[in-house]
Amino acid sequence: MIKKISHIAVIVPDLDEAMDFWVEALGLELSHVEHVEDQAVDVAFLPAGESDIELLKPITEDSGVAKFLQKRGPGIHHICFEVEDISQSLARLKARGIQLINEEPTIGTGGKKIAFIHPKSTGGVLVELYELTAEESWYRGESLNRLRHRISQGRRVYAAAFWGFINGLYHGPAESNGHKSGAHVSAHDLTADG
Repeated sequence: MIKKISHIAVIVPDLDEAMDFWVEALGLELSHVEHVEDQAVDVAFLPAGESDIELLKPITEDSGVAKFLQKRGPGIHHICFEVEDISQSLARLKARGIQLINEEPTIGTGGKKIAFIHPKSTGGVLVELYELTAEESWYRGESLNRLRHRISQGRRVYAAAFWGFINGLYHGPAESNGHKSGAHVSAHDLTADG
């Protein structure tokens, strides 16, 4: 039995650019962002009443979402319904001859059980079904921990690039590339008392 429309997923090439419309212009609030490694997407969740708009940004060139974006461009990817019992729903659909992408549920964002129905059986619309699980809060916590780690790693990379750039300005390109030995610039060197 369908309980509600859970979300409408929209593929975007860039989450920050998409936020200009969905958050800044339209006024939806960003709830959170999840990195979903096994689906190769970053997902931004924007609540809209009892449902969400989910912005999907592919993180690889060869994922299904990336291929969809390359073929069709940005736009609506799928609609998702929350169901009480996903296994029962899939069995009922299969018995009616509906073509399923997933005959058994998999685990999606937040630990939900999910499965997709092929657009050939739905009039051209990719449909997702999901069922909440007891593990959802644990999965969300793990997802947030992974995101924190990615951000932390990214900061280190950006910081190293920044200091490399500053050293290049301070010492010239030859020294910043390690061709001459010499002192390196630090944050302390750039302050008034440094």
